[in-house]
Amino acid sequence: MHGAAGGVGTAAIQVAKALGGRAIAVVSTEEKERVAREAGADEVLRSDGEWRDQAKELGGADIVLDPVGGDRFTDSLRTLREDGRLVVVGFTGGSIPEVKVNRLLLNNTEVVGAGWGAYVTTRPELSREIQAELDRMVEQGTVRPIVGGRFPLSEAAEAMRLIDDRGATGKVVLELS
Repeated sequence: MHGAAGGVGTAAIQVAKALGGRAIAVVSTEEKERVAREAGADEVLRSDGEWRDQAKELGGADIVLDPVGGDRFTDSLRTLREDGRLVVVGFTGGSIPEVKVNRLLLNNTEVVGAGWGAYVTTRPELSREIQAELDRMVEQGTVRPIVGGRFPLSEAAEAMRLIDDRGATGKVVLELS
């Protein structure tokens, strides 16, 4: 999981673990490493280091969740095991990468875009099924959202700045009071 200390990343770690998977987190700071471990990551790698080689040494990845894009995307393709899948959920790194399809062909890998909101809006039954499974995971305690920041609604702009500046960890919550 790239961006493993953020709201999406911590949730993805917990869902992967609840489904019996092993979660390898990629983060940029010591604080974010602590959050990823709190979320349940089995291994934590630093994005400013040799994370790609380290991920391969750990056996590679069956699935990579990538909200970052840019160069991270291409390196992520290189960490995939045969039949692996790279799931694109955003481009926080700023640049939208291009796929050289020979990389997909060599290891029978695939790249999938996951534009969640629009997808489930047209599939209400799927949305209900997923919500029921998430509710079950929450009841079991395997999924427990990590809140990294709370702001009154009047400070929504400050909350957005924290997210935009990549300083947020876990979920950022706006409180209505």
